[in-house]
Amino acid sequence: MSPSSPLPLIAVLNGPNLNMLGLRQPEIYGAATLDDLEALCAETAEQMGVAIDFRQTNGEGELISWVQECRGRAQGIIINPGGYTHTSIALMDALLAVELPIIEVHLSNIHRREEFRHLSYVSKVATGVICGLGMSGYALALTALADMLANSDD
Repeated sequence: MSPSSPLPLIAVLNGPNLNMLGLRQPEIYGAATLDDLEALCAETAEQMGVAIDFRQTNGEGELISWVQECRGRAQGIIINPGGYTHTSIALMDALLAVELPIIEVHLSNIHRREEFRHLSYVSKVATGVICGLGMSGYALALTALADMLANSDD
């Protein structure tokens, strides 16, 4: 996690194929790009008074390493694990190990899609889940997590 700021840091971690937003199945994921998503998250974070570290990787090991880096550095995680949602027990274990609030986000409603997408290992350890609301789900997740952090200081 790179940003050094007095503001609470929220890691926004994105898994495989999210770099293809705007190109891959726009009928499901929309026409906006990963850069558009990062800009939305940065704007929302500024409004909420938090800092973000926005990242995307296609590698499971790299995603797990980033989750582990959050322990002691970030105050929360927003994660769209992509296909690792349904397959990665190792990612679930890493999320458990960091002991942070976690919000799982999916652009599409995974429960209205293929049966194999209905299982989420990440949901088993997440504080909350937002799916099916497109990119606005990220803004909602940032708002919710910022509120959780603000209320935990009381």
